[in-house]
Amino acid sequence: MATWDDVARLALALPEATEGSSYGGTRSWRVRDKAFAWERPLRAKDVAELGDAAPAGPVLAVRVPDVGARDALIADSPELYFTTSHFDGFPAVLVRLDGIDVAELGEVLDEAWVCRAPRRLAAEHRPAR
Repeated sequence: MATWDDVARLALALPEATEGSSYGGTRSWRVRDKAFAWERPLRAKDVAELGDAAPAGPVLAVRVPDVGARDALIADSPELYFTTSHFDGFPAVLVRLDGIDVAELGEVLDEAWVCRAPRRLAAEHRPAR
């Protein structure tokens, strides 16, 4: 089970990543001032929409390449990933932080970072195979 300390440690290990505040004083992680991950407490509308499926624990939002990638994550692991109507058409997925293991969290954060990092920086971080 991952924690906010794990998120911070893994996110800040990525090149040029910084931590700052987002809406409502929640934490966010950015690369060159573009958010790739952020705390996303559920709002009353989200809880009402999700009903019994609304997680009680912490929720992390991460960028994904596109809505199709988000939908694939949710289809593959609905116990970890979900979305709300607030994110309709937006390339981000919500993560049940207390359900994801640290290794998978690292992969998700790395992918989110690549989505927001400049191409040259991402290429330096991930050399062509």
